[in-house]
Amino acid sequence: MISPPRPKMPPLNSLRAFEAAARLNSIAAAAAELCVTPAAVAQQVKSLELWSGEKLFERHPQGVELTHLGANVLSDFSAAFDVLGSAVQRLRMQAAPFEVRIAALPSVAQFFLSPKLPAIRAALPELSISVSALELKPNLVREPFDLAIFYAPRNQQEDGLVVGRDTIFPVCAPSIAARLQSVEDLAAVTFLHDTTWHNDWQNWLLAAGSPIIATGPQFSLYSLALEECKNGAGVMIGHGALVENALKDGSLVAPFALQLEQEVELKIFFPSSLTAQSALSRVAEMLAAPA
Repeated sequence: MISPPRPKMPPLNSLRAFEAAARLNSIAAAAAELCVTPAAVAQQVKSLELWSGEKLFERHPQGVELTHLGANVLSDFSAAFDVLGSAVQRLRMQAAPFEVRIAALPSVAQFFLSPKLPAIRAALPELSISVSALELKPNLVREPFDLAIFYAPRNQQEDGLVVGRDTIFPVCAPSIAARLQSVEDLAAVTFLHDTTWHNDWQNWLLAAGSPIIATGPQFSLYSLALEECKNGAGVMIGHGALVENALKDGSLVAPFALQLEQEVELKIFFPSSLTAQSALSRVAEMLAAPA
């Protein structure tokens, strides 16, 4: 009986590394997405090139560029990994139908999502809800999340429920609000800045027609800036959905009427396979409902 050795397929990790690096046009970005080092991605791509006998990337000092061959096969690999991701997601959801995994921007998870969870748990006690705070919206086709709550451009065409258009406006503790009769009075207070939205003060003051230059302490976490604001450290720019509860309980006050609408909206993203009246659909609808 003749049993010759069969040609070997390339390792799956090499295919994943190539697809990520090609789709993101960056070895470093692919490494971050795959949770490995850039050197590991580069080595995996190199092994795929050795297997194929052709270059897939041109290496330059400023980065990588797809070759004609790499560009030609990228769409096939992306489609294949999307199909694989969807299959894994279906397996996960059918194996654990009462587990709901939500990803959200850290500030959104703390100030928008968390206050809504008690009512959702009471209405759907059979569900186990997990929350992950992420800086970037995950790919719901490939990553093990059921819902994602993030800000997105208003014209973005992607399945989801719109919570509302983002609006920004100054907020402060009641003791400071008592000293603010006009926008000009802001010149005598401390401006608090969140580094994620570093242009908020400049944009709002411009809309208010004020020449004041807003300088002051900066915070890498919105929650820290908001807590300091509640403590009376100064005035910060609030995002409507994130300060709603603080305004309701009186720990923060909006001293001015001007609310500047942004070109982004808070949106709840979900897989395209979401079915109406499912538990996951009910969770999304309860999150999007007005408080």
